[in-house]
Amino acid sequence: MLKILIPTLMLVPTAWLAPTKWLWPTTLTHSMLIALISLSWLKSAMETGWSTLNLFMATDPLSTPLLVLTCWLLPLMILASQSHMTTEPINRQRMYITLLTSLQIFLILAFGATEVIMFYVMFEATLIPTLILITRWGNQTERLNAGVYFLFYTLAGSLPLLIALLLLQNYTGTLSLLTLPFSHPLHLSSNADKLWWVGCLLAFLVKMPLYGVHLWLPKAHVEAPVAGSMVLAAVLLKLGGYGMMRMIIMLDPLTKELSYPFLIFALWGVIMTGSICLRQTDLKSLIAYSSVSHMGLVVGGILIQTPWGFTGALILMIAHGLTSSALFCLANTNYERTHSRTMLLARGLQIILPLMTAWWFIASLANLALPPLPNLMGELMIITSLFNWSWWTLVLTGGGTLITASYTLYMFLMTQRGPLPSHIIGLDPSHSREHLLMTLHLLPLLLLVLKPELIWGWTS
Repeated sequence: MLKILIPTLMLVPTAWLAPTKWLWPTTLTHSMLIALISLSWLKSAMETGWSTLNLFMATDPLSTPLLVLTCWLLPLMILASQSHMTTEPINRQRMYITLLTSLQIFLILAFGATEVIMFYVMFEATLIPTLILITRWGNQTERLNAGVYFLFYTLAGSLPLLIALLLLQNYTGTLSLLTLPFSHPLHLSSNADKLWWVGCLLAFLVKMPLYGVHLWLPKAHVEAPVAGSMVLAAVLLKLGGYGMMRMIIMLDPLTKELSYPFLIFALWGVIMTGSICLRQTDLKSLIAYSSVSHMGLVVGGILIQTPWGFTGALILMIAHGLTSSALFCLANTNYERTHSRTMLLARGLQIILPLMTAWWFIASLANLALPPLPNLMGELMIITSLFNWSWWTLVLTGGGTLITASYTLYMFLMTQRGPLPSHIIGLDPSHSREHLLMTLHLLPLLLLVLKPELIWGWTS
């Protein structure tokens, strides 16, 4: 654990002490090395499931894929931000890299935590760097508004969680993830217990986000700089799913009835946010709403608590992390050239940037869950387990799948195909940096097809 954590901590002095000319290459190389070393976690899942165990940090088959995704994303964020940060003063560039690094530190501590309170503290700590990224480096004037939405939605959701955790500590005497699943079953029956159940899950449902408490997400995504959007879509939403999977094992007798309203919201959200995507004019907003719809499926998969549901949720979280992050990078390359996120103003780009269109095509296909990509594996497992629970869900999940395919094709056709508008002249060619960035997003996605057991989670 420390062989990843200490180099990540040392990225901060590296960012402040590196000479101006070498700032981006050094931090990129350093973070890429950390990402490559983190792959060694995938190798050792012990018999018990927990490995690299010390008092505070450990990995198991559920947290390992998310930890590796976190480490993999930092070099990609640095790569993606390089171009639009060159005009900033050097100290602000250093600050930007420091914030991205601090996000990675908090996320490693959150996913690796063996104590629920430590997970809670790190879950909250990720708010601060993200908030600064959105409000300081955002593109439009709406960014302060977006930051306020982001902060208050998340804080309002997570305060009940703290109280719920303190009650759990009083009742069981421990908050260690290693012993909690084996402690005495909780006899939950009263109305207060039902409130406690909601308190335990509300923070994670807001973070996911569940349809109905999702309004902070499109705002935050649209206003954040590219690295902010990438880390929000790829890792911060997954904190919610991870926390739900950890907590829901302990809430057993109540989940059967109490999860109905949340399941309905999640599946209805798949349909609703998909329909919203069909009407979007803003590229980043479309990708943000599509995240809400994918996360609705994940919430459904976790709430019915079957091994298939859990596995599908974890696979879909990892696959969605890489796919939506790639889409945000592509949206950013468009924005850097045309300075507009409106899809109508920049279409027909295939004529000018044919290779970029190839990347758009692969990322779009991954987003609409083309076989044999992990996105399809995750979605199929969740849809199957939901169908097994109640066949009515097929209407919602099937409709959601159709709408997902429609808006993804709509996005691809609007940005890439059609006649080139006459106002687009003299765009920059695509750079090898951008091609490397897209390769590093989509290559892991394709390689996971060959060895899916790395991201199966507990069922393996």
